[in-house]
Amino acid sequence: MITDNKMEEETCEHNDGALIRTEDLTRIYTMGSEKIYGMNSVNFSVDRGDFVVINGPSGSGKSTFLNLIGCIDKPTSGEVYFGGQPISELNEKELARLRKEKIGLIFQSFNLIPVLSAYENVEYPLLLQQVDGGKRQKQVNNLLTAVGLDGMENRRPQALSGGQRQRVAIARALVGNPELVLADEPTANLDSETGEKVMELMKELNEEICVAFIVVTHDPLVSEYADRTVNILDGKLEEVSSNGQE
Repeated sequence: MITDNKMEEETCEHNDGALIRTEDLTRIYTMGSEKIYGMNSVNFSVDRGDFVVINGPSGSGKSTFLNLIGCIDKPTSGEVYFGGQPISELNEKELARLRKEKIGLIFQSFNLIPVLSAYENVEYPLLLQQVDGGKRQKQVNNLLTAVGLDGMENRRPQALSGGQRQRVAIARALVGNPELVLADEPTANLDSETGEKVMELMKELNEEICVAFIVVTHDPLVSEYADRTVNILDGKLEEVSSNGQE
């Protein structure tokens, strides 16, 4: 489906250790004299090409976990390793580069720029990476085709349905050739049929280009697409299935 994509030449077998690994990952929030554990001594790993779904109710620690993995927040203690590199050893400039080049983000509210077209929203990360015009155009068009938005390139977000906006968000997350995509409740604002189509698309792209996905959700539908399913509650993770097996 996606051509001229550097990840197309990679295979999941060429993986040297975990893509993401956490070691006693802890995030404590202080409210007055009270300490609240957003993440509590979590040890967890994700390999290249994994599709991991993390289930949990509101307030269970899902967003905290994504923020720590995505280098948006810093742990109180413990460590996140990305490709074997301890994130704590990176300075702010290096963290920004890691987020920009290695991690794609998908949000439940889409987070598209309303004044930009679908094409321009997908192109934006490549402008930040200073990718040249010809390559930029090819990558954007490839992704828009991959997510089924041919002919909608010039539409702004308000002229797209919720499912189409999420497809734009998926294309934007993937256009920079990330190694990891973090999806925060990607079906929350979609009806069940559209949510199913979006999950099918994400799983197809995961298998085709071997990019790892971590999806946090409270939607039981999403777990049907997981290689691994993990529950989260009170900042603790418990793996409950692998490849659909209890």
